[in-house]
This record gives sequence, C-alpha cells and structure tokens, in this order.
Amino acid sequence: MNRPHGDSALGRDDARRPRRLRADGVRSLVSETSLSPSDLIAPVFVDATTTERQPIESMPGHERVPLSNAVTRVEEVLATGVEAVMLFGIPEWKDERGSRAYAEDGVIQKAVRRVKRETDAYVITDVCLCEYTEHGHCGLVEHTAGEDPPVAARSSEEPGLTVRNDESLDLLAKVAVSHAEAGADMVAPSASLDGMVGAIRQGLDDERFDQVPIMSYAAKYESAFYGPFRDATDGAPSFGNRRHYQMNPANAREARREAELDVTEGADVLMVKPALPYLDIVADVRREHDHPVAAYNVSGEYAMLHAAAEKGWLNLEAVAHESLVSIKRAGADLILTYFAEDVAGSL
Repeated sequence: MNRPHGDSALGRDDARRPRRLRADGVRSLVSETSLSPSDLIAPVFVDATTTERQPIESMPGHERVPLSNAVTRVEEVLATGVEAVMLFGIPEWKDERGSRAYAEDGVIQKAVRRVKRETDAYVITDVCLCEYTEHGHCGLVEHTAGEDPPVAARSSEEPGLTVRNDESLDLLAKVAVSHAEAGADMVAPSASLDGMVGAIRQGLDDERFDQVPIMSYAAKYESAFYGPFRDATDGAPSFGNRRHYQMNPANAREARREAELDVTEGADVLMVKPALPYLDIVADVRREHDHPVAAYNVSGEYAMLHAAAEKGWLNLEAVAHESLVSIKRAGADLILTYFAEDVAGSL
C-alpha cells in the first residue's frame, strides 16, 4: 500500500496521529480549556480627587473615573458580557491609619451603593489600607527606638519601623464591614497580613454579613509586576517596600501553607497574585483545594504586552487571549484582568 511522501517514519501504526483532532470543525469540540466572559473580573478605579476621567498612562485603555462616572464605567464593562467588577478607590485624602478606607462616606462605599442600586453587576471590593495611608503600607506603621521615619532606601521593617500586624487586623475588618454595609457582594482582602481572613470573617459574621464571601489574596507575592497599579492608585510605599509581608517569589511550598491557613480561617475563594509568573502556584492551589481558585493577571503583565504590541512585536488580541487561556488551563476558575473587556468582546 502506497503512503504519502514523508509518512514512512510513522511505520504502520496510524494511531499516532494527534493532528487528526486539530482540523477545523473538530478542533473546538476537543478543546480542553474554554474561556468565557463569566470567568473574568474587570478592575475599576474610582477616584474621589477628580471630576473627570483620567487616563492611566502605564495602563493603556484604563482610566481613573470620578465617582459620578462609576455607574457608567461599570455599565461599559457589563456591555461586553463581563458580569463582575472589582472596585479600587483613590480617596480624597490620606492619613496614618487609612481612615478613609472604612469611612461610611468613603469613595468605595459611595461607589458600591450607586453601582448596586443602578446596575446588575456583581461587585467585589479590594480590602486593604495601602491606597489610603500616607505611608503606603498595608497596615498601621510604628516607629520605635525614638528614630525619625526611615528614608526611602530602607526596607519596610528595618530597625525603627514595623508594620503592626494584629492591630491592623481590626482596621481591615472595619473596612470589610463598611463595604458589606454599602452592598458589596464579595470582599477581597489583599493586605498579606497574618490572620486577616479570620479577622474579616469574624467581623462580617458579628455584623450579620455571614453570607458575604471572602476572596482572599492567599498567595500574594512581592512582585516587580505591580508598578502600573501603584501609579493608578497612588499606592506606592512612601518609604521602604513590602517584602516583609508579601511572599518571597522564590517560595512555592509557602504558598500552599498560606492557602491552607486561609481556608481554615474561612476564605471562600483563593487568589494567586500575580498570575503568569506563578502558574505553577495556581496549579498547586487548584490541586490541593476544592475551593474556587482566582488568579490576578496584574497590571505589569498587561502593560508589557501592550508595550510589545505598540512596537509591532506581538498581536495584542492574540497574546491577551492566549495568556488568559493559560491561566485558566493552570486551574483558575476566575481571572481578575485588565484585558477583561477586550477579550470578552472577542469571545
């Protein structure tokens, strides 16, 4: 029997032909991973300091919107088929305690009320203090030994400075409760402090918000990919860094321990941040836990693909879609991404 040229290497075993299932028509039928708009969460930045939309230079296509535009912005997201948004706030002013984070008339509290009243969006809120504190750290900061505040070169917990973990938990719980009171459907603590999930769960339950789920940033790494987000929220530390409370990028087993702790404290969804450099962690958390797994496709991941596309080196739509499929394939059920609207529109 004659065979087409080049097939001799296969011998007589025609079973070894994976290409049979790559043809048009059958290709989509046997696709192992699918992506839909309902898998995506779109970040929305609400800025109490402006009266008009402000483009975020390092995140092309994204803006900080005034409170008066919050509903319109969310409606734009919903029009693409994405059903969930994550709200981040830029407050009118900041202080040492981040008190605008839990104020009844805070920017996120006002935005949540409006968005829930006027749209069908599923609203998730970021629960942290770094965007609301003068120093930009994720909790209360204590200066000790009579020293002046450290200079910028110092790390976040060198002698003379410490982030007060347990005292900060009470404030995080207040933030979460204030968001629930405003109508948030889910809260997402991102402070990377020990015990934050348990403190927030207790705070919500005590105020009869026991049905509000917690999506914990269970494995949040100290990453160089956060730069554009810090531009977007004015949230960079004014001194030092966050390496003493965010995870070491070199560690994987620690992520499993962190996720397990959050599960025991009452987390409903486990998030890994960032996504693309930590797909192994997404896969580990998926394998170890039955909880829904989320992954945060962060601002730096978004910005670098945009930059390459602007140079003509990559097709933006194609690499955005491929990136999100890889995150889903690794085990994420939910993906928080700045590509949400663009990709949803093409699905």
